Order: sequence, then C-alpha cells, then structure tokens
Amino acid sequence: MELNQRQEQIIEIVKQHGPITGEHIADQLNLTRATLRPDLAILTMSGFLEARPRVGYYYSGKSKNKIIHEQLRQYVVKDYMSQPVVVKEDMSVYDAICTIFLEDAGTLFITNKDNDFIGVCSRKDLLRASMIGNDIHTMPISVNMTRMPNLTYLEESELIIYAANQMIDKEIDAIPIVRLKDNQKYEVVGRVSKTTITKLFVSLFKE
Repeated sequence: MELNQRQEQIIEIVKQHGPITGEHIADQLNLTRATLRPDLAILTMSGFLEARPRVGYYYSGKSKNKIIHEQLRQYVVKDYMSQPVVVKEDMSVYDAICTIFLEDAGTLFITNKDNDFIGVCSRKDLLRASMIGNDIHTMPISVNMTRMPNLTYLEESELIIYAANQMIDKEIDAIPIVRLKDNQKYEVVGRVSKTTITKLFVSLFKE
C-alpha cells in the first residue's frame, strides 16, 4: 500500500503528538479539517492510525508489512479461485496437449468416471510424454499424471497466503481447490495459480 506525502506527514505528527485531534493535525499542516478527512479515513481504515471519540488519533504501531500481512490473512481461496480445467483419466496425451493450449492453462486436473479427483498433469508432464516415443494419440493421460499421495491441493476455506507458500515450497504453478464428497473423495471446484496471487498482490498495493 502506497501512502502519499500528506499521509506520511500525518503519521509522523500522530507519532509525536498522539493522541491528537483532527483539528490539531490540520493546524500543524495549515489545512482545514475537511481537507484532511479523506486521508484520516484512509489511514484509520488501513490500520496505521486508530481513533477514539473525544480523545483523537493515535499511532497503532503497525508497519506497512504487518498491515499487509494482516490484510492477506483475511483472504481465502474460495473468493479468488478461478475455473479449473478438468479432464478424464482416459483422455489421450494428444488431446490433453490440445486442451492445455486451447484453454490457455498450465495444469490439467484429472478425474475418474465418478468425477473424483485423482491426478494432476502439467505442461512439463505432457512435454515429457511427447518425447518418449510412444503414440500420444493412444496413450492415456493417466500414465503421465502425478497421483496421490504426491498431490498438493487445498480446500475452499484455506488462506490465499498459505496457497502462495505452497506454490513456492512445492515449485508448482497452480493448486486445485477441492471439496469433500459423500464418498470421502474429492471433487475439483476451482484452482489458484501464480497469476491469481500476483493479481491480488498488485491490487493490494494499488489501494
């Protein structure tokens, strides 16, 4: 989150003189209280300042990094996940390659005939399959997919920041978001990718 010069000045005044009323802050900046009202609202809502009736503003003691961290802990994957690209386990490698480019996806999520989540196939997996010499028109994608228990997946209630950490730790580009079914298997309901995380981070710093 980027603060403007006036907002930085307000924070310094409150650090030195808080608790301090909005009128006194305005006096020190040679501005009217009405002029400062939007800046004070932004600083209060963002967590840099706190306000008490009949007392005034005081500094919360939180750094920009801490405030951003607290903001990130409010975001869960169900609110930011995108549509997954899901295919059946008997799809050929050739058709999977076509699908991954037509859908502009980096990862395919594989299900069985009952729509249970059983595997993941990345562009690297498909490239590797196309280079080993077998007929990719007849080879099923299930031969090349990553299976349980080596899959990374998240449920809808997980935090976005946890999803980001998982992608970094596992060196993967996307994570399937799953929901537990009555048969105790998972169905794929969404995906979170590096692009998802990047867009969220950029939006935070634009606010």
